[in-house]
Amino acid sequence: MQTKTPIALTIAGSDSGGGAGIQADLKAMSANGAYGASVITAVTAQNTVAVTAVHAVPLDVVSAQIDAVMSDLDVSAIKLGMLFSPDLIDVVANALSGFPGPIVVDPVMIAKSGDALLQDVAVDALTQKILPLATVLTPNLPEAARLLNTDEATSITEMIDQGHALLALGPKTVLMKGGHGTGNHCTDVLVGPDGVMLELTSQRVNTQNTHGTGCTYSASIAAQLAQSKPLSDAVASAHAYLKEAIIAADSIDIGNGHGPVHHFHQVWS
Repeated sequence: MQTKTPIALTIAGSDSGGGAGIQADLKAMSANGAYGASVITAVTAQNTVAVTAVHAVPLDVVSAQIDAVMSDLDVSAIKLGMLFSPDLIDVVANALSGFPGPIVVDPVMIAKSGDALLQDVAVDALTQKILPLATVLTPNLPEAARLLNTDEATSITEMIDQGHALLALGPKTVLMKGGHGTGNHCTDVLVGPDGVMLELTSQRVNTQNTHGTGCTYSASIAAQLAQSKPLSDAVASAHAYLKEAIIAADSIDIGNGHGPVHHFHQVWS
């Protein structure tokens, strides 16, 4: 008897350089055992060095993509990435309001190159309309600080405190990612209403090839959730996968700036 194929949907921007966004999401979903479908919200002219142009996909086309996927594919989990503008946020929020499965929200704001991927005027809309849909919100330290209008956390205690503050904005859980921190170790903390659910610490890898880590992490979690994994297990599996993808990043030679992680390190090198 045929088993159900786990399907995860990414709703995000496209990265022409292939290291982040939709392209990274689909690679990560496939590497983590799920079939990846996609809805493109924006097209970026992007490589490992810079984002040189952003074109928002027309709202009716975004809506039509969501309808096309959801009316035919049995989507088990959704990852939200680059949403760019208040209007795009409205369209996505309205389309997903009745979705019964887990939603992973990566609050994409700034590319690895430092270029903006979310309009300043869209932050409030993201907070009010998208965060309440999140099964798990996955901010890095700068994103968490921006959402809370505060300084970046500089300790595990501050990360946990900010995680609880973000819970008050509506997500069911918050994965505070410590990759932007300092020191020889990197710690991520999964925070829920009852406190810390999971704390994951690993040795910091000395590489500049970390383009797309946030996209890859959140997409991997969505792929794991699409296979009905408990949230803590999904996060732990995604964390382990990303760690190895970062370690293997220097084995591939992509671009002249911040190269991507190696999504298929388990398959080829």
